Amino acid sequence: MAAGSRAAAARMTASSMLDTPSHPRSRPLDRPRASRWRRGVVALSREKVSEGAADRILRRFGFAIGIAGVIAAIVELPEIADQGRFVPVQWTIVEVVLAFGLFPVLAVVSVGMGPRVIQRVAGAAAVSFLGAMAVVPVAYAAPNAEAASVWLYRVLALGVLAAVLAWRPPLAVAYLVVGAAFSALANLVVLRETTALALLGDFARAAGLSALFLWCVIYARAAAARVDRESAIESSRAAAVAGTAARERERARFAALIHDAVLSTLLDASRTGTESPVLRRQAERTLEQLDECRGAEIEPDRLDAQSAIGFLRSAVHEVNPGIRFTTRRWAGFDDLHLPVDAASTIAAALAEAVRNSLRHATVVGREVRRTVTVTISAGGIRVVFRDDGAGFDLSAVPVDRLGISVSILGRMRQLSGGAGFVESEPGEGTTVTLVWGGNG
Repeated sequence: MAAGSRAAAARMTASSMLDTPSHPRSRPLDRPRASRWRRGVVALSREKVSEGAADRILRRFGFAIGIAGVIAAIVELPEIADQGRFVPVQWTIVEVVLAFGLFPVLAVVSVGMGPRVIQRVAGAAAVSFLGAMAVVPVAYAAPNAEAASVWLYRVLALGVLAAVLAWRPPLAVAYLVVGAAFSALANLVVLRETTALALLGDFARAAGLSALFLWCVIYARAAAARVDRESAIESSRAAAVAGTAARERERARFAALIHDAVLSTLLDASRTGTESPVLRRQAERTLEQLDECRGAEIEPDRLDAQSAIGFLRSAVHEVNPGIRFTTRRWAGFDDLHLPVDAASTIAAALAEAVRNSLRHATVVGREVRRTVTVTISAGGIRVVFRDDGAGFDLSAVPVDRLGISVSILGRMRQLSGGAGFVESEPGEGTTVTLVWGGNG
């Protein structure tokens, strides 16, 4: 019951800390600004909670490629109808369904399904596209003298994009080569009167254009994977440092108890030849302290209020030692037990907020003031980073900018009991609020 009460109190306190201004000079937002801020935060917070950068980029590419397939089908419809005059209508329908049928499905599953489903649908779309090309020799029994190339030749990049989304780069490159060869042979079947040089040119053009799209997607996915790896390494490193610091604090506390209580009591006892009331009380107090130390729950993987403040201060000053760092604590209500991984997440998000400010908040002609305020109360912690720099419009931030959506808000959303908020307006500075309200 007591633990439940403390957890409820922590949540209530975290909520109240979010509603209470943390700086005496802070002023409430008026209604239009508040609504713009909320819209901006919502726009940046629509990511899946458990996804990393690699999964997010996969989801975005899947949706974009699926929509591109639908658009390509609409754009090519006049040419498909024109070339369909030379083949039975059922073969034209088969080709269109095989070439474009799975791309709308890819767009839909990219919105709400997992990465494996997205990759499987993308792989099926890539194979289906090759199937459409394989149908060409059967469908075009007679040559088409009016056509410059078969319509499938112009949309080979769709199949390549689906392939690179579904498979590893070597398989995607192999698909590109096979698809370019199929498209060149499809032109040979449709046109009949062509030369080897023209056939080689068709292959080179199809492969070259598709290779550009292939490289862009491979590079983007590799960059996202590097972001995930670096984030995991930094989190593990910060957790290890914080855990070591916690264990060192316990050793120092025990060493201080031995020196200040046990050894001093023994020394006084050796110097005092007779019974002394003062010595008796000192010995009783030492025994009580030892008993408390033995019976206390030692949590080397959790940080108390003082340790958490020091940990966050170090994270900020590693980025820029000139940033003002202040703390607020209330005696009797600062019984913080912050898990090391939670402290690492908050520190990483805070450091990213500081770096973003240093990169983008500069104002020509004056010095930008930056402050960090840490408030600890009833098992929760609230960290506010504020600058009076250039500011920006949250709703205008592109969705592919990972600094805010992933490195700050995304980290805090993934933290159990955590939340993150960003408030900014052009010319009025930026405020980043990080809250952890669980006493775990």
